[in-house]
Amino acid sequence: MTEDAGVDDELLTIGAFAARARLSAKALRLYDRLGLLAPAQVDEATGYRYYRAGQVGRARLVALLRRLDMPLARIAEVVEADGPEAADRLAAYWGGVEARVAGQRTLVEYLRGLLSGRSSEMYGKFEIETVDVPEQVVITETRHTLADELPAWIGASLGRLEEAARACGGTAGAPFVVYHSEVSMESDGPAESCVPVADEAAARAWVAARGRPWQTTVRVEPARRLAYTRITKAQVAHPQILAAFEAVERWMAGQGREPDGPCREVYFADWDAAGADDPVCDVAFPLKGLPGAE
Repeated sequence: MTEDAGVDDELLTIGAFAARARLSAKALRLYDRLGLLAPAQVDEATGYRYYRAGQVGRARLVALLRRLDMPLARIAEVVEADGPEAADRLAAYWGGVEARVAGQRTLVEYLRGLLSGRSSEMYGKFEIETVDVPEQVVITETRHTLADELPAWIGASLGRLEEAARACGGTAGAPFVVYHSEVSMESDGPAESCVPVADEAAARAWVAARGRPWQTTVRVEPARRLAYTRITKAQVAHPQILAAFEAVERWMAGQGREPDGPCREVYFADWDAAGADDPVCDVAFPLKGLPGAE
């Protein structure tokens, strides 16, 4: 045994170990309960905890990670990994934190505008138009989802449906997502991804054979007149997209028009190829009244 190994194997009382790790005995007991740092030995008769000197580095690391508000499960993943992998796991966690903070910063700016009475500035940048959409046969996938899961689900579900459409005569229009109820951090919809298809019979046969795992179905979307505003890829992000929906709602109220069904997002551009300032999506509400009747 080397001299360093012998030092690392030295047993310390919880008080001595706490002093060396610059932590409290209370914190060490908590780490033990949480499964993050167990004592090397526990005296069965007295219940006294003993730690090895070599555990000091792990104890300090756990304390530092907790200062980042890292969830306990993520802390366990970091401290159990080897050097480069542990660093990568920390970087992945912090990247998520920074993305969340950036989203919250944008939300704060949106709320400041709302609360300060600058709503006219926010809504005025959206141009509202109407368009008549013919009856369509659509293959759909429905899911209850919270807001943080929504972007990934939209991309995955539309990908699955577009692949299915290729076996059903091809796509016959722009894909869209219908919100049958609110999707937020507290409300889970449901949301429905829809891809228009050219061959209804083939679509129904495809769903009958493969549709169950993804709650997939085929339905006929009636002809509609939509009130919509066109937004860029950057504006699709939350909360900018909320302002777009609210702008269309304000326009409908000002025109004395009522919605005829749930709101939707119509994706007409290649998402991966689009830049932040490229138009990619129409935020839309169906309007009461037959298309072309105005």
